[in-house]
Amino acid sequence: MENGKVDRKDELETILDGFARQANGLIPAFHAIQERFGYIPKEWLPEVARAFNLSQADVYGVLTFYHDFRLQPVGRHVVSVCRAEACQANGSAALIDRLRRKLGVDFGETTANNEVTLLPTYCFGNCACGPSMAIDGKLYGRVNAERAERLLRGMGVLE
Repeated sequence: MENGKVDRKDELETILDGFARQANGLIPAFHAIQERFGYIPKEWLPEVARAFNLSQADVYGVLTFYHDFRLQPVGRHVVSVCRAEACQANGSAALIDRLRRKLGVDFGETTANNEVTLLPTYCFGNCACGPSMAIDGKLYGRVNAERAERLLRGMGVLE
């Protein structure tokens, strides 16, 4: 601890200590790390693997299998749009095109003001109500381009 600040690595160790002794604690540990830091830094995977007595490949496999875990920092808001077949069949391409244009970013990118990160998702399990998108984890169904704009305007993300 320097100047009264807790080091990020110390915080990581504290999180890992809390979950490593639990059966099936890896996924809850990833959730806790991401909740605290906003993402899971790839350079921390060796420490995570050691804490759970797993290979780095196993830890990386779990991390990348679940679409909610992020390896990169994100903006203040995260907008995820379903790219699965059911949403495509219901018009997600127009929704995606509008979001890309209005936000000025592509999937995996964050706006210049660090306000919004646009991410692809491959199924929310909301197929009957596609196209679907989530804003900061809140799921919306039957979202066309106009509704998406209204939702983002309501958050103050778009003018």
